[in-house]
Amino acid sequence: MRVLICDDHPVYRAGLRLLLLEVGVEVIGEACDGDEAVDLARTTSPDVVVMDLHLPGISGVEATRRILQENKGMAVLILSMLEDDVSLFAALRAGARGYLLKGAGHEDIMRALTAVRRGELVIASGLAAAFQSALAGAVGQSTHFPQLTPREREILELVARGRSNGEIAAALFLSDKTVRNVVSSTLGKLNVSTRAEAVAMARDAGIGG
Repeated sequence: MRVLICDDHPVYRAGLRLLLLEVGVEVIGEACDGDEAVDLARTTSPDVVVMDLHLPGISGVEATRRILQENKGMAVLILSMLEDDVSLFAALRAGARGYLLKGAGHEDIMRALTAVRRGELVIASGLAAAFQSALAGAVGQSTHFPQLTPREREILELVARGRSNGEIAAALFLSDKTVRNVVSSTLGKLNVSTRAEAVAMARDAGIGG
């Protein structure tokens, strides 16, 4: 297995490299930011990219999206400190096949690498319940607000949870301007003029309550 590591913490990166080398994994490159990861993935063609989310420059989510747009056969395994469902779903929407927390044990990491390389989906045990709940809820919510795009529904749910534009931007790795524009377009499609009216509609539909 050929693996590319992307993490901006050199100590953690070195420790992960040693772990992989000990078990016979070939580490074909290391990146300290998202742009470098995209470039290295393009030139080295790893089987799996191990990606952090918080990176200098473009985020791990955006780097994942760009890598997989260029390299359909690669797999991305997220290894992050972020233990929340928003980060999880942002990574999965970008195409990541796995999401582990940085406290994961060596055996868990190796099992995850093997699984994502085979095309399987791997979710950290601490996030599995949130993932299953979201899947169950998606079936019921799919008929609500069909006029909205997936991104608009995603942000509407976060608005309904009481998140500010800044908090939404940080959670989804978007700019504040992008979030403002999406919220504005969502209000227009819902035919409401205020954020509070949109929240009330969402909660009446069982979203974000």
